[in-house]
Amino acid sequence: MISLRRRYIRDNIMLTLIILNTIVILIPLFIIIIYVIAKGFDAVSLDLFTKELGSPTRAMMGEPTGLVHTMIGTVVVDLIAVLIAIPFGVGAGVMLSEYPDHWANPVLRVLNDTLNGMPAVLKGLLAFTLVVKPMGTFSGLSGGVALAFVMFPIIARATESALMNIPWSIREAGLAIGLPRWRVILSTIIPAAKVGLVTGFLIAFARAAGEAAPLVFTSFGNNYLPVRWTGWIMGPVDTLPQRLYNLAISPYEHWHDMGWAAAIVLLAVIIASFVIARFVIRDKK
Repeated sequence: MISLRRRYIRDNIMLTLIILNTIVILIPLFIIIIYVIAKGFDAVSLDLFTKELGSPTRAMMGEPTGLVHTMIGTVVVDLIAVLIAIPFGVGAGVMLSEYPDHWANPVLRVLNDTLNGMPAVLKGLLAFTLVVKPMGTFSGLSGGVALAFVMFPIIARATESALMNIPWSIREAGLAIGLPRWRVILSTIIPAAKVGLVTGFLIAFARAAGEAAPLVFTSFGNNYLPVRWTGWIMGPVDTLPQRLYNLAISPYEHWHDMGWAAAIVLLAVIIASFVIARFVIRDKK
């Protein structure tokens, strides 16, 4: 038999290895964050959040420019993607987890795995075919659909895993008191798995929020604020990932600095979403 002392030694060794691995993983993350902040901090100003980018001549003439249209467009497109992806993703995860013998599950699982492994640019082409061509124009709606394709398989897989971790005895208890199966799932199983579900939502959002390739074929981009509010949904819309790429390859030094500032804003949005969601989950436990 293994002595208690040897168990303590092994436990300490494993704990040390876990801490070291965590540090190794976090070091590149902190390096990226520090580098982005150092490069773009000087470009962060009030104009960045209040003015449009406008034409390239404005940058050449030194006029103040900003990315207010890009930030609003990012919120609109991401919100559309979330509203589309979460219901369908959760529904697919529930189907795979709670109805394992359903005839549609093998097809659904293959489609989900295929969509998950598909390059993001192909998801943009899919949204282009389904939305842009019938509408006859690039739009924020098509950009949201493209990002929903990115989010959907991640949410479905996370939902399935979170629900599978809930003991079957909880389901049996709900069914035993006469509740229909759908009510047990909505009132008992999903609330019990909320931590895993929210984690899946955040991972999917972080993945989609940084994608630029699908948006090239869908939302396309715009240097100005739309004239009407419907332009955010039915017309070309600018987003942070796509604008960051365009600024990085531009010939203007001022736009390069603004690209780093856009990276800071995008990074801040993703980090803030994780922090807020964690606080919400903790308060509801």
